[in-house]
Amino acid sequence: MKIYKYADNEKGLSDDQVREALKESLEGQTFKGSPLETENIKRVLLIPPDFTRFYSGSGLIANSYYHLFQDMGIEADVLPALGTHVQMTEEEIKTMYGDIPLDRFMVHNWRTDNVQIGEVPGDYISELTEGLWTDSVAVEIDRRVMDEKYDLIISIGQVVPHEVVGMANHAKNLFVGCGGSQMINASHMVGAVYGMERMMGRDNTPVRKIFDYGLENFLKDRPILFALTVTTAPDDEIRMHGLFISEDREGLEKAVKLAQEKNIDYVEHGLKKCVVYLTPKEFKSTWLGNKAVYRTRMAMADGGELLILAPGVSRFGEDDTVDKLIRKYGYKGRLHTLEEFRKPENQDLRDNMGAAAHLIHGSSDDRFTITYAVKDITKEEIEGAGFKAADYDEEAAKYDPDKLSYGYNTMPDGEEIYFIPNPALGLWINRETFKE
Repeated sequence: MKIYKYADNEKGLSDDQVREALKESLEGQTFKGSPLETENIKRVLLIPPDFTRFYSGSGLIANSYYHLFQDMGIEADVLPALGTHVQMTEEEIKTMYGDIPLDRFMVHNWRTDNVQIGEVPGDYISELTEGLWTDSVAVEIDRRVMDEKYDLIISIGQVVPHEVVGMANHAKNLFVGCGGSQMINASHMVGAVYGMERMMGRDNTPVRKIFDYGLENFLKDRPILFALTVTTAPDDEIRMHGLFISEDREGLEKAVKLAQEKNIDYVEHGLKKCVVYLTPKEFKSTWLGNKAVYRTRMAMADGGELLILAPGVSRFGEDDTVDKLIRKYGYKGRLHTLEEFRKPENQDLRDNMGAAAHLIHGSSDDRFTITYAVKDITKEEIEGAGFKAADYDEEAAKYDPDKLSYGYNTMPDGEEIYFIPNPALGLWINRETFKE
């Protein structure tokens, strides 16, 4: 099955165009080498992202698929790909997924809900990482993905630059969004050790190849279909520039090319002052909010300042265990984190490699400063975690996110800043230093 839809204008695909493409995917298509016969489908599992990917357009797709199946008399369950994130609230579910009944939603627990279905060999990983990581990686997946009562599984999500895998989605939605602690921890650590600047915005990274290996070797017999989007959200309005529905990797590759056009912004010189706004409905922790760091670090000038306006950030980790680890070890640089990781007494950090990787990703390694302006975390806590701290109300009065324009702004005092209203939808790179 190969259904690829491109918007013919900057407003993006209309809702009706999206629904028509989804309907087309269920009519007269070939799937897994045979005709897709919906009369033989009794139950479907939809795997969309959680609320942190609100601007992916996945809410429309999941809702539309649900009603298409309902009209055919087919039951559909929804398993949001939470990864390590907190469970969605009822309000978030209704906001993102509309009128899908709440009792159709299931919750993925990355620590307890998984089965191991295979292992990526250490020698293959060593080859991928140039010897930087040599351990094998257990391939885990939510047990419901392996439940044979599901005749069709549709993985839904946005292809966008990502700090761990290079470009988000496809098999990542399964092995991280619905994965277990071993895969999540190891893949994040592989990405951190290999270097995010070598991967962000690119396909075929070492972490991507680990996910590809798991998909090709251990999920090849599962009836999985991918529905991938490329979106932007200027003025808080979702614009879907492409929709790619396929059972193989080709849809991902086409989506990557489009996302590289739509979601990567080059700046001509390193940014001396960058101000990033984190909308409170989407960003409630530094675990998520540090996208402001990941996505701008390749654009920041040495000695520059990254100011993060984060009115909704009230904690560090998404769960209590990770929150404690961030408070204990802090965002204090790659070498510092690796040194702590290797100490025998720090078993808590080694047991949570994903957290260790996150600490590496969230530090600038003293190349530029990172200032968090928050409301509900104390200055002492922010500084204890390795950041500079500022009062949100004071900074927002000077750098009002409602008045700033995306990109370069000149302040009344003559200061030049670069403003980003949502870091989750892009990647910013200094054209002077970027090397293909």
